[in-house]
Amino acid sequence: MKPSKFADLKPKKKCCRSKPRCKRFPVVVSRVHTAQRNGLRGKQLVKVYKRARNS
Repeated sequence: MKPSKFADLKPKKKCCRSKPRCKRFPVVVSRVHTAQRNGLRGKQLVKVYKRARNS
């Protein structure tokens, strides 16, 4: 999936919170969206996405 699409995902209402967290986990989506608003793009956005899934 392209990095620009990460912030456009619609978060789930409920999630199992297992590790690594799913792609549409609300915290993951919000962190990527915040990073994108702060000007991160491309590989930097992918790093934020991966870090958010593992936290």
